[in-house]
Amino acid sequence: MSPTKPVPVEQALKDTQRWLERAVIGLNLCPFAKAVHVRGQIHYAVYEEAEEGGLLDALLGEAHALADCDAAERDTTLLIAPNTLTDFLDFNDFTARAERRLARAGFDGQLQLASFHPCFQFAGAEIDDITNATNRAPYPTLHLLREESVSRAVEAFPEAEAIFGRNIETLERLGHEGWAALGVGPHGAAS
Repeated sequence: MSPTKPVPVEQALKDTQRWLERAVIGLNLCPFAKAVHVRGQIHYAVYEEAEEGGLLDALLGEAHALADCDAAERDTTLLIAPNTLTDFLDFNDFTARAERRLARAGFDGQLQLASFHPCFQFAGAEIDDITNATNRAPYPTLHLLREESVSRAVEAFPEAEAIFGRNIETLERLGHEGWAALGVGPHGAAS
């Protein structure tokens, strides 16, 4: 199912950057994000289509572009798909296929794939559990990370495994009203 009115590229970029700045960096959900953001090493790409058919090819194209760039220029890529895969379970299935496709294309050990979705839900969690917000973005988003950069970041952050627990505590303190007040949903709406 796709939205009735397509989200324009500029709006998808603006909403995603606001989410990154206010939630991911602002709440320190990812202590590694601020440095690459400040240095301008995050590449944003938007897949505009309503059908998911070309999204795997777009992801592979972004993976090749990331691998071909110097990390000092482009360390990570966010591929935003605002007009497709609005159902979280469909997106989750797609992400699993995308990971397999990246591995077959030779990116295993070179790139990692993380995913974010406006309706993200951890297994066993209720849909309205605020802790799901750790992985909620304004739109379905595929995040390509360099394995080498992830390894360096983990080495620099001695308690990397504690990040998840700290994020849960942060979101529980913030609550639904606090999350909504961030204005990090699509078009600045509460998510």
